[in-house]
Parts: sequence; C-alpha cells; structure tokens
Amino acid sequence: MKMTGSDRIPLAALRRKAMPAQEAAALIPAGANVGMSGFTSAGYPKALPSALAGRIGAARADGHPFRVSVWTGAATAPELDGTLAAVDGIDLLLPYQSDPVSREKINSGQMDYIDVHLSHVAQMVTEGFLGQLDFAIVEVVGITRDGELIPSSSVGNNRTWIDQAARVIVEVNARQSRGLDGMHDIYYGTALPPQRMPIPLTAPGDRIGVPHLICPADKIVAIVETDEPDHTTSFSPPDEVSRRIAGNVIDFLENEMVQGRLPRNLLPLQAGVGNVANAVLDGFAEGPFGPLTAYTEVLQDGMLALLKTGQMTVASATAVHLSSQAHDEFIGHLPYYRQRVILRPQEISNHPEIIRRLGCLAINGMVEADIYGNVNSTHIMGTRIMNGIGGSGDFARNAYISMFVSPSVAKGGMISSIVPMASHVDHTEHDVHVIVTEQGVADLRGLAPRRRARKVIDNCAHPDFRAPLNDYFERAVATSYGKHTPHLLSEALAWHSRFLADGTMHAASG
Repeated sequence: MKMTGSDRIPLAALRRKAMPAQEAAALIPAGANVGMSGFTSAGYPKALPSALAGRIGAARADGHPFRVSVWTGAATAPELDGTLAAVDGIDLLLPYQSDPVSREKINSGQMDYIDVHLSHVAQMVTEGFLGQLDFAIVEVVGITRDGELIPSSSVGNNRTWIDQAARVIVEVNARQSRGLDGMHDIYYGTALPPQRMPIPLTAPGDRIGVPHLICPADKIVAIVETDEPDHTTSFSPPDEVSRRIAGNVIDFLENEMVQGRLPRNLLPLQAGVGNVANAVLDGFAEGPFGPLTAYTEVLQDGMLALLKTGQMTVASATAVHLSSQAHDEFIGHLPYYRQRVILRPQEISNHPEIIRRLGCLAINGMVEADIYGNVNSTHIMGTRIMNGIGGSGDFARNAYISMFVSPSVAKGGMISSIVPMASHVDHTEHDVHVIVTEQGVADLRGLAPRRRARKVIDNCAHPDFRAPLNDYFERAVATSYGKHTPHLLSEALAWHSRFLADGTMHAASG
C-alpha cells in the first residue's frame, strides 16, 4: 500500500514547501552547480531533471539558452543526464556517465566532462575546487518526524550534496519502499586534513553512522512528491565466454586458497557492474568458498543471489542496481535483506583506507590491457570515452588482489583486447595484479616487465593475435631504445588502427 503525502512528509512545516516539479525547477538559475542524487540508475530524482530540461528547452526556443553543471554520484539514468543533455542543458558533468546522449555530446566536444575517482568527489567539492554547490536535488523515501531524510535506493554523494549546497530540493518518491529505512549507514565523521581521523570500520558489516540524512529545514526550499520506479537494467545470461572467464577467476582464487594466501571465506569481494562481472559472481555460487562477504559499490544480481542462498552473509555498497526480476525479489523480502545489506556514502564505500584495511578482492572490467599490464578501462582508440573510471581505481590501487577481466577479443573476433601498448591508461601496471580472459589467467605479481609480457600474451591473448603480439614483443626486445619495458612506439600506436596482412583481423582497441 502506497503511503500518502502526510505519511511520507509528517511535518506540516515541510508539507507547506511541497510544489509541482515545474515550480521547483524555476528556482534553479542559469549557470547553477547542481548536485543530484543517484548512483547506477538507483535513487536519482525523477521529476526535477525533466522539468528543468523543459524549462531549458523553452528558454532555448525563445533565444535565451542556458546550461547548468550537473554533479552526481555515478551514472544515473536517461531521465536525468540524458534528458538534460538532449536539450544542451549541461555545461559540465561529473564524475561518471553512461548515457548515450551524454556520451555523444562529450565526444563531440559539446559538453565538458570530468572523469573522477568516485572516492575523490566529496573531498573535491568540500575543498571548493569545483565552485559553490548551489542546489542539491535528492530523492528520498520520506522524512521522519524529526525532520531527517530517509535515503532511497542509493546514497552516493547525497550527504556531501546536502552539507555543501546552499539550497536543497527534496523529491519524496512514494514508489520507493519505506522498508528501505534502516538499511543505510550514513557516516558523518569525515573531515579535511588536519582534522581527519581514522574511519572506525574493520568489517564489511560494521555500522559506524546513522540511518538517515541530516538536513537543516531552512535549507529545504522545495519538496516534490513523485511516484516513479528506478530505471532497472537487464543483464544477459552468462554466455560461454563469460562462463570461462568466471571459471578462470574461481580457479585462480581456489589456488590462492590452496597456497594459503586466502582463507576459505576469501576476503571481501568487490565487483564492477556488467554482464561479465555478474557471470563471475554467479561462478561463486558453484565455487568452494564461503561464507562470503562483499565490500563494494553496487549490489547487483549476482550478489543478491549469493545473499539469498546464504552463501554471502553481508554486502556493503552505496547503491542497489538490479534487473527487474531481482528487484522484485529484493523488495519482496526487504526484512531479510535489510539485515544483510548496508548502503553507505560513496566516500566510505570507496574509501582507500577501508579497502586496504579489509583486503578487498577487486574484480573490474576493462576495454584493453597491454602486454605489460597497463589497463585502459574508459577510452576507445585513446580519445573517445565510453563511460568513466568510476570506482575501479579506488579499488585497484588499494585491493589485496586487483583483477581485471575481459573477453580476449571484441567485435566478433576482429579486435584484440590485448595490445602492445594501451591507447589510454587508467590503471598502470603497478595497480594491476591479475588479468583474466576466457583464454586464461596472467598473474603478474612479482614479475618484471618482460616476464609480464610473456605471461599476458601466452595466457590471455586470443590465439589469432598471439603471433603478431609475439612478433612485436620480440622485435621490441631486439631493437627498443630501452630494454626494461621494450616498445616500438610508432608501431605500438599504429596497432590500434591498422589491418593485419590478410585484411581479416582489425587490431584496434575499439
């Protein structure tokens, strides 16, 4: 049963601030910096972005176009940055994007975009590098009788937006279950140096904060009531390649356990979002490990399945991003999952101090890796951004074991994911411990560059590309200016756009 406005907004003084989305959008001036809730299509405002886009579109039609800067937690949904990008309403977007309209605007030079480590955003905003945050627009489940905000299906940067914004607009979404109340752990103990103190979290299930967001009533200038669902995703069933990648990850971790470097319950898992990551998580259901825990950014289908069976006992994240079917399972059994899922601000879910302390096992995707272990996770041909680095850098740099996974080829086998030199580097060889494709595992720990190259080519490259990769490496060893990390620079860059001699295999990265 849906709750009424008075149930969701019990304080009369705040109910008096309720207004239609169009009136609330009219409060936002041209050039404003706007922090919006949302993390991977979860917990984002549903009405304000569309109303603001309508206002911007009307102004453009009258010859008075304007833009705003949009700061989010991570990717949101087409109804937010996609809608605003479609009317050329975004001047600057950060820290992540996945919307095709936004991506095209960014890659055509029509929109500025800053790709930021997710753990860094809160500090950057607090330090003032991005300017004054004028408005926070935050979706919530409801407001308590004490005036506190009940977070929605994501936390992201909401605590920072509310703290730093001059004014706050709250979207109270009746579609979000009130059963989410109590799932969140909002930590208010972070500060800039020299006041910074250790974060007292030593296990994924620790609660160190409070369940609600705190916002002074006088900061709230408008409340908009909505009744709209999150934009759910659709994960493809694992194909043969994904299953082989998952099997290679499980085999690698099982060997680590046999060698005494990991316990049977492993260490807290972190997995990026996507079909391959979900296939890897599915693989844990059949592996010899348990009980498992997760300290990650996003609760997705694979982790929910492990929680359902009891093979995973607790998952800490900052957002819930599920398929429609998994979402129904989650909402239908919220009392069960509320005891096992903790949603935190992303500056905590992605905090390097905690990742290093817990010893997370990080599993993230990539566009390509070069033979020395440098990883490109964001760009095609070195210039065209796909999504963003997201939180992978937070985990890769600080994980106990940092793994990057990908099919060995793309575009029907025309493109190799293993290249002589990455066309763009997000994760240097120093942060990449293990590379996994369906071909095998390259454990790069303790190996000098030339030994890494042999391991990557032999274990991870597709057989169709091993010969040209070996040919490149051997000639580089023989003729390179330096022998530590041998390269033929002009040829390494040309690899991304040339056809092989027979004209059938394109050796580009994208």
